[in-house]
Amino acid sequence: MPKLIRMYIINVAIGFGIAALFVGMLLWFNVANLWHLVAHSDSGLLAVFILWLANGIVFAGVQFAIAVMRMKDDDDDGPRGGRKIPIRVDTTKMIRVRAEAPAKAGQYKRL
Repeated sequence: MPKLIRMYIINVAIGFGIAALFVGMLLWFNVANLWHLVAHSDSGLLAVFILWLANGIVFAGVQFAIAVMRMKDDDDDGPRGGRKIPIRVDTTKMIRVRAEAPAKAGQYKRL
């Protein structure tokens, strides 16, 4: 199995595991009276499954994105930034430059 596919499967499994912990904590702490709603409803297990699946998709995507962003790129080890030759700027010769814009209809021209 290619390394990228294996990394994807592992990170998706981690994301769905985190989602299971999150949904478990939602039920345990009875956030928004969720435990009561699930326990006293005919389709409570379906609601918990859908909540877990939706959060699992989000957490799996975030987990995989973090894993991809943390991958090391070996091209960053070399020198960068050009040849570092200083540029000489002669500040003794000042040149006056006048910038004008054409006046639009109904506006005053600035001096």
